[in-house]
Amino acid sequence: MNTLQAIRRSNAPSASPVRSPWAWAWLGALLGLGLALLVWAPARWLAWGVAQASQGQVQWLNPRGTVWQGSAQLMLSGGAGSRQPQALPGRLHWSLSPTWTGLRLGWRADCCMTETASLQAAVGWNTLQLQTSDHRSNWPAALLTGLGAPWNTLQAEGQLQLRTEALQLHWAQGRLQMQGLLELNLQDMASRLSPVKPMGSYRVALTGTPEGTPTPGLDLSTLTGPLLLSGQGQWVGQRLRFTGEARAAEGHEAAFDNLLNILGRRQGARSLLSLG
Repeated sequence: MNTLQAIRRSNAPSASPVRSPWAWAWLGALLGLGLALLVWAPARWLAWGVAQASQGQVQWLNPRGTVWQGSAQLMLSGGAGSRQPQALPGRLHWSLSPTWTGLRLGWRADCCMTETASLQAAVGWNTLQLQTSDHRSNWPAALLTGLGAPWNTLQAEGQLQLRTEALQLHWAQGRLQMQGLLELNLQDMASRLSPVKPMGSYRVALTGTPEGTPTPGLDLSTLTGPLLLSGQGQWVGQRLRFTGEARAAEGHEAAFDNLLNILGRRQGARSLLSLG
């Protein structure tokens, strides 16, 4: 009889353990701490991520605020060991917020932008879409010196006027489609390699199509000035293919001879430009 009772007791379902009130308290505290870290994550975490992703070429100095809303000073560098890093005057402000499909980023630079620009990122299955607001901004060309060669040799001076219009980039299975316009006007450019100041003003335009194209066109043209630059190309896959030429206007050949030797392969009075 004792044996039968023991068997019945061993087969009977055991009572569910009652969770201690302290266990619930610790769980709630951990969840609250995780939420607080997410909401109040310091801006220096984002600054560290930017530096790592760019291999040190883009750095955010003296970050303030949080990952979601903060500011820092932008500095461009040639990477580890760079001798001529260049910092942007003033501060760069950003705001980052999640959306149903991805993230929305807003940014404004004190020195160079009169209004906030925005970037909407939508992530899907093997797809990524980036859409920017239409905006204009002006940046000092000297900032490029911080990126190292060849900019530290050219020591460019002037203003870079950036404009976007209906710009959208869409990646599906690694393939790019571009809509809209990305335009950069280089105004009153000068270089330590040329005694002529300014050398000229130029326009670089990367153009998509209204329905999207996998091969956006690139066009380089001279607006004004004695140094004449021109060329065309396409962005194909992950590579830019571009051919063009640089030459001096009549009467300025001697002044630009040294610069033309550096810009590309000389062919008589011309310097041939080639990428990709």
